[in-house]
Amino acid sequence: MARKPKGRFVDGIVLLDKDTGMSSNFALQRVKRIYNAAKAGHTGALDPLATGMLPICLGEATKFSQHLLDADKRYLVTAKLGVRTDTSDSDGEVVQTRPVDFTQEQLDEALEHFRGDTMQVPSMYSALKHQGQPLYKYAREGIEVPREARPITVFELNFIKLEGDELTLEVHCSKGTYIRTITDDLGEMLGCGAHVVMLRRTAVAGYPYDKMVTLEQLEALLAQAEAEEQPPKTRLDPLLLPMDTAVSNFKEINVTDDIATYLMHGNPVQVPNLPVDELVRITLGEERKFVGIGAMNDDGLLAPKRLIVLRDQQA
Repeated sequence: MARKPKGRFVDGIVLLDKDTGMSSNFALQRVKRIYNAAKAGHTGALDPLATGMLPICLGEATKFSQHLLDADKRYLVTAKLGVRTDTSDSDGEVVQTRPVDFTQEQLDEALEHFRGDTMQVPSMYSALKHQGQPLYKYAREGIEVPREARPITVFELNFIKLEGDELTLEVHCSKGTYIRTITDDLGEMLGCGAHVVMLRRTAVAGYPYDKMVTLEQLEALLAQAEAEEQPPKTRLDPLLLPMDTAVSNFKEINVTDDIATYLMHGNPVQVPNLPVDELVRITLGEERKFVGIGAMNDDGLLAPKRLIVLRDQQA
């Protein structure tokens, strides 16, 4: 007999504004506990030093978290020039100090080097796995693991300001881009070294910045609901974004109730205007209720890939 899950069934996405000093997993567990959610997952870790947008998927939304992990990101980063650390951020140990002496022209030329499609060697202080262990665990033991350069894309790298020895940039990049590595490499190109002292993620995919909430705000809403003797969901659930926002860039395929009966049992179905080699967002009936994602199979039919469990929200 299946064990009853702890917590309630609640589906949606919380746009958490993560504070500095906490791990992404710590933030995830706090949100899960506040919502009393049976299931939760985040969409790509932020360093403890970093702040900003961390989408937390609850319930059935976790089935589509990978698509947010794969999405473009935007960051605001401040680098301290003249000081290089072993972790490329202010949490690390200083390994070298050098004078800062470059022109604006040299800075502009160096920044251009990072724009577009490039290859990046991940930092030893990243969460990438080697033989089942994250690289940062090896780094803390003084073990250097060979890493292969990986393709990344920097769509925008904008100069914001240079005040004293602190340089602020805005970065719009593809998944898997390490801002700390860009900062360290930039410092070496400028001949002075650099490390990250502030990093804020301002965007994931197309999610709006103004929809972010902090842990403190969520906890205050929970306390307010308890003080009013109301179910916590009355205060908390209105903050949830629909789970299909994780795949909002996919073409929508709307199916009728009759067809959906076959589809929801895992059977491929015939639908018009189905794109080739693309995942699609499947909606049901006139209400266009999101039920999952699918793709064309070898027979030209719509085959389900990830479907949600249709259920009523429970307290």
